[in-house]
Amino acid sequence: MFWVLEGIDGSGKSSQVARLQGLLESQGRTVLVTREPGGTPLGEELRQCVLHRPVDALTELLLMVAARRDHTVQRILPALRSGVDVVCDRYWDSTWAYQGAGRGLGAELLQSLESAFAPEVAVPDAILFFDCPAQVAASRRSGRAPEDRIEQEAIDFFERVREGFLAAAQRRRAQGIACTVIDAQQPIEAIAAAVEAAAIARLAGKPHDH
Repeated sequence: MFWVLEGIDGSGKSSQVARLQGLLESQGRTVLVTREPGGTPLGEELRQCVLHRPVDALTELLLMVAARRDHTVQRILPALRSGVDVVCDRYWDSTWAYQGAGRGLGAELLQSLESAFAPEVAVPDAILFFDCPAQVAASRRSGRAPEDRIEQEAIDFFERVREGFLAAAQRRRAQGIACTVIDAQQPIEAIAAAVEAAAIARLAGKPHDH
């Protein structure tokens, strides 16, 4: 199964990756944990370009998509085909939220790039969206390691990104993909419990818990 975790920087998403991995492994599943941008040697090089080079919005989008293509073909699909669960920190909906809603790039462009992956596309079996206000996320990011250029964006940028993620959740549900929107303002243990509940429900064959 292909599991994707999405949310704005500071939503607490990444801290739940290991918890989901542990839960799946406790069910006897073999798990590959990966991330975007990144996940492959080329993807990690492109990650540095995206996060630390002064590029414009379209260049940023194309770098993200190039990294995702390599990641999907070289790592995600081979793992899934071999019977391994993949837990990915970010996938397509981060592009819809950051480069689409955040940067203002059009839906037609993003849809054409996403469609270009067919037939070698990895469709998530479950997407967990970690939702919290941009101001809350910003307060969590303060004081940690030096920020990349995307984390340095203004609050209104991250509010647009947040709305982009919420719209993405609705769009994926309409496509029949199991989605759960988790209130990421809760204490970390409550968030972990929500992740566990969503994962167990998905393993039981339910589309989503709300």
